[in-house]
Amino acid sequence: MLQFDNTYHRQLPGFYTELMPTPLNGARLLYHSEPLAQMLGLDSTWFEGDKSRVWNGETILPGMAPLAQVYSGHQFGIWAGQLGDGRGILLGEQTLSDGRKYDWHLKGAGKTPYSRMGDGHSVLRSSIREFLASEALHALKIPTTRALTITTSDQPVFREQPERGSMLLRVAESHIRFGHFEHFYYRQQQSQVKMLADYVIEHHWPELQNESDRYQQWFTDVVKRTARLMADWQAVGFSHGVMNTDNMSILGLTIDFGPYGFLDDYKPDFICNHSDHQGRYAFDNQPSAAYWNLHRLAQALSTLLSPEQLQRCLDAYEPELMAAYGQNMRNKLGLARTEENDNSLLVELFTLMEQESRDYTRTFRLLSEVELNSPICQLRDEFIDRSRFDTWLKHYQQRLKREELSEEARRMNMLAHNPKRILRNYLAQEAIEKAEKDDVSGLARLHQALLNPFDEAPEFDDLAQLPPEWGKKLEISCSS
Repeated sequence: MLQFDNTYHRQLPGFYTELMPTPLNGARLLYHSEPLAQMLGLDSTWFEGDKSRVWNGETILPGMAPLAQVYSGHQFGIWAGQLGDGRGILLGEQTLSDGRKYDWHLKGAGKTPYSRMGDGHSVLRSSIREFLASEALHALKIPTTRALTITTSDQPVFREQPERGSMLLRVAESHIRFGHFEHFYYRQQQSQVKMLADYVIEHHWPELQNESDRYQQWFTDVVKRTARLMADWQAVGFSHGVMNTDNMSILGLTIDFGPYGFLDDYKPDFICNHSDHQGRYAFDNQPSAAYWNLHRLAQALSTLLSPEQLQRCLDAYEPELMAAYGQNMRNKLGLARTEENDNSLLVELFTLMEQESRDYTRTFRLLSEVELNSPICQLRDEFIDRSRFDTWLKHYQQRLKREELSEEARRMNMLAHNPKRILRNYLAQEAIEKAEKDDVSGLARLHQALLNPFDEAPEFDDLAQLPPEWGKKLEISCSS
């Protein structure tokens, strides 16, 4: 028996609008994540017959209290005012047998008071992209929301052209964003800001509840979680694309997948969102964009903490970011120890990769196979300027010789931190095109390949190949 509650509904009156989902016409379940279903205690019957009506919002389970959350935010650096769940419904929180709680959130659930000019729907394309990205990041051990089900329908939804309507059931420990706090701060409802902070601490930082400096400890941890998330994104080559404050999770989760992209060729100024004309959320700008967003959150918390306290919390960002990113990259390079010139070694490799447009994921995967005493390696064949690469490789091998790990232990550690497969945009697009014809074979196979991205899995070698040129040029917008 599934156990549901909705503490957000009970404890935060005035923070939402009670609202039932609007089911799609002729909806049917297209696909679901079996690993996530198992974690949530759902057997196969939940995806068959009448039970499957849950995934389209037709059936509300006992204990659920559907609602649309209100929040605000800064979008591309500009205060946008009230936003909110324009197409999402928070159904309720499932409590697992071990006490963990997870929100069930239906995305594409119909029009809400916060839809503004939107229609409240999702298209199949965007549901598949979010499903794949969130599950891929989870497998890469990066904090993220999860995706359980994709529902499809023949009901048309209009974007640039008519597309098939869809819903996605999203699962997360919380859907609270920086923008929730901004909403009440800018409305000068400071008691609501405190209520929300107390609610978040009670449910996600319960160990701080009785601490006299609980707000400072809590915000410091939010800062650190955000810093570690940025370090994880940068290390794996993930670009979010729309890092507005309403898309920033208070728990440091990756949330709201739109025009995201994983790096193909290493381009530090890569822009995955073709609507981002200024490059505000370019790949190499993500850490600074997150820090800017944390400043906006700090402002919203300014009635709970003094300017000096807020600054001390924010001061934790850069050290946490650098420590986490440094550890991530040492793992990718196979370095267990820290030496003064390690950063120079990495910078020189990045310079080579950028100069020759080398693939980010493939380069580091092949680096895992470099032998300590051999100048011959497959990675060398990837570069045109062999002389410059040979010089770098010599320095790298000399550095490895100062490590205490055996060569095999170092290799295995690198393979465990350098994925063989990532979610490339062209692979997602191919899966989408099949699914739009009711063929889920491409979606299922890609999902399976991404569940264990570090494994060799030769049966998925075709999904680890370099992308075709057209695959590097796909234009993805916020409507994606």
